[in-house]
Amino acid sequence: MKYHLIDNALFIKNRKKFTSKMKPSSLAVFNSNDIYPISADSTLPFEQHRDIFYLSGVDQEESVLILFPDCPKPEHREILFLKETNKHIAVWEGEKLTKETALKTSGIKTVYWLQDLEKILFEIMTQCDIIYINTNEHYRANVEVETREARFTKWLLQKYPAHSVAKSNPILQRLRSVKEKQEIALIQQACDITEKGFRRALKFVKPNVWEFEIEAEFMHEFLINRSKRFAYTPIVASGNNANILHYIENNQQCKAGDIILLDVGAEYANYSSDMTRMIPVSGKFTKRQKEVYNAVLRVKNEATKMLTPGTIWADYHVEVGKIMTSELLGLGLLDKADIQNEDPNWPAYKKYFMHGTSHHLGLDTHDYGILTEPMQANMVFTVEPGIYIPAEGFGIRLEDDVVIQEKGTPFNLMRNIPIDADEIEDIMH
Repeated sequence: MKYHLIDNALFIKNRKKFTSKMKPSSLAVFNSNDIYPISADSTLPFEQHRDIFYLSGVDQEESVLILFPDCPKPEHREILFLKETNKHIAVWEGEKLTKETALKTSGIKTVYWLQDLEKILFEIMTQCDIIYINTNEHYRANVEVETREARFTKWLLQKYPAHSVAKSNPILQRLRSVKEKQEIALIQQACDITEKGFRRALKFVKPNVWEFEIEAEFMHEFLINRSKRFAYTPIVASGNNANILHYIENNQQCKAGDIILLDVGAEYANYSSDMTRMIPVSGKFTKRQKEVYNAVLRVKNEATKMLTPGTIWADYHVEVGKIMTSELLGLGLLDKADIQNEDPNWPAYKKYFMHGTSHHLGLDTHDYGILTEPMQANMVFTVEPGIYIPAEGFGIRLEDDVVIQEKGTPFNLMRNIPIDADEIEDIMH
């Protein structure tokens, strides 16, 4: 790992929150992700399952966490199972967690090697009635491969069919959506690294650079600041490419007079940032580009004020739609007849702004959170309105990450990242 060791008090607290929601006489199991093969002996870079990380801080493959708060043996109320390390593994793969470093990382005192899992599991399964299994129920999930978690769950339920089954995911959706101070600090660090990348890009962009060269500037800055990668596949979209919402080819040359949409964020310690900014290739926006830019910025600023405790996500989007409609009228993109004749299920503004304004942010870029439940203080959301005009050859989206406060306007974690059009032009010259 490139990031600094996280105080294990965070993971101890997270486990306490989770176990307080468990039913009596129940046990919960969490697995690391697989290392996914590509071909021959090649693999994708390892990415830890966010749930086991959230509950333990363990960031390596072949790890299993068991939580059994009512276990008769106190030492078996929290157990980590790890791949046993040795000198051979250390030489070929690098150091893995020892029992001592696992305790320092997680705060869990009972650590066994993975080969003892079935034996210990048999003992504790005789002492509980309910198994919490961990399934992926995120509203955007589309999983076509069998995960290590799913494989383990299948094996566990076949071996112990008489136990009742409960779900971890609804508990985790609620817990993970409300951030601890330490988590907000880690997201802030990811945002600060993103800021450094953006300021570097502002100095780099000029006519005829390639989109992938800009991507490389961000990656350089991220790596030297202890981020291991982009938080998500970056979008570097010049000209009309900005009107493709998930444009990730980043393979076109940036032409004078165009603007570039940068939807780029660093991760830090597995926590995500999510930023969108616009850069004029020639260093100055045209009058029309700036008109649309400032309209989007006004929508973003007004939308941000609505992110308060008690707000319902769906209602919020309706209100943002009204603000956007007003701006589109002002820009001459809609007229009153468009509004009068609109389909209530697809309002007129959707022609130019077809995606949502906000999503949860945290260990995942589209983080856990139950969208039908009211917003709460210390939830982190993106705010990202956009106006896309293929007929005019450009699209504009602006995005910040904010923390909902008990009272008042959300706290902007990207407050230091230039967003005012004039400021961006000044930095580029």
